[in-house]
Amino acid sequence: MDNGGHQESGLSKSAWSDADFEEMGWHDATIHGLSVQETEEILPRLLLDLDYIVRWVHPVPPATHFSFWVSPATLVFEDVWDLEGDLDFKRTIPDLKINGLHRLVPDDGRQDLPLWHIEGHAFELKFRASGYRQYFRQAPTLIAQQALPYTERGGYAFTEIGFN
Repeated sequence: MDNGGHQESGLSKSAWSDADFEEMGWHDATIHGLSVQETEEILPRLLLDLDYIVRWVHPVPPATHFSFWVSPATLVFEDVWDLEGDLDFKRTIPDLKINGLHRLVPDDGRQDLPLWHIEGHAFELKFRASGYRQYFRQAPTLIAQQALPYTERGGYAFTEIGFN
């Protein structure tokens, strides 16, 4: 049974799913990698390597800036189709930070394959998928920025196992 919680950060388990959608929030999560993975099934999977902000910590005076409990995570959407997106890298290549992830009811009424919309600061993705799982690969770390340094996050990965 998956446990992998981290009491200090407030993370209750190391693997979450679309059943937990209302408890999750991806605002300012940084995407480090994206992969479309073929499967033996008809529809592929979409995998995102990201730094998930487990909890924002309000500054305690005299500090004036937030700190963050951050964990490297793999977000996996299953049965993906109708994938479209837009990247706006005209001047520089910005961090791919998420503004929000939305689960929408599609116009065709197919509740079994909802429409997902990932809004970012310089990008957006829209696609249909049956659901997702998110695996927290390490216990959260308390840091002053919203993303972990490359070496602290263990590089880039699409590992689908939560920490213990």
